Amino acid sequence: MLDYNHRPGVAELVNSAIDTGLETERSNTPPRDYLGGSRLGHACERALQFKFTAAPKDDSADFDGRLLRIFAIGHALEDLAVRWLRGAGFDLYTRKGNQPDGEQFGFAVAARRVRGHVDGILAGGPDITGMRYPALWECKTMNAKNWRETVAKGVVVTKPVYAAQIALYQAYMEPTVPGISEAPALFTAINKDTAELHHELVPFDAALAQRMSDRAVRILRATDAGELLPRIARERDFFECRMCPWAGRCWSLSA
Repeated sequence: MLDYNHRPGVAELVNSAIDTGLETERSNTPPRDYLGGSRLGHACERALQFKFTAAPKDDSADFDGRLLRIFAIGHALEDLAVRWLRGAGFDLYTRKGNQPDGEQFGFAVAARRVRGHVDGILAGGPDITGMRYPALWECKTMNAKNWRETVAKGVVVTKPVYAAQIALYQAYMEPTVPGISEAPALFTAINKDTAELHHELVPFDAALAQRMSDRAVRILRATDAGELLPRIARERDFFECRMCPWAGRCWSLSA
């Protein structure tokens, strides 16, 4: 006789199958062979080196199905934001020709070893104080806590990685979209818990863009020379290190 009390439930079995599919899809996706502009603002340059060289992560650091679902939901919400902004009268381009199968807007420098793909380009739109066109559009999804903090303090203070990404993209997209660095970028944050929206204008920070560009060059040169850049901390229990997927690898090294 079957013991239904100890059999996995339908939800558990279906979720397991979904997560296995997502994890298989991710494992079959080739790792990036370039430095992504969206991560250059990360606090630790050594971690960026590990990511750039596709160094194996700690066994416990692989993304599981639940996290992959969270990422997918974030992408779906960004697609909704595109629809909402277009419905509000913004001339928003996310791909060349604004076709679903069109090439994504972006840049590639340093022999294509530094690349970035922008969420969108605002070619025009409503007459809103402070806005000019063309302008960079970047969108992120956040939980309620992070969203409220971003609303209260602004993206530059609360999310320096995003701020660095915006500055770098404004700089490197200028040859393709003249004038994009002269207009403030529009940053959109979606509260995943409540569907609330936050929008703010982010003026171009040329100094920050230069620091990020210099950082990319430093990482590439050190990697080519077989050198590891310094850790961000002296102790393994530093908060950035506790969250790092390469912490075990990093701290097993003598320096």
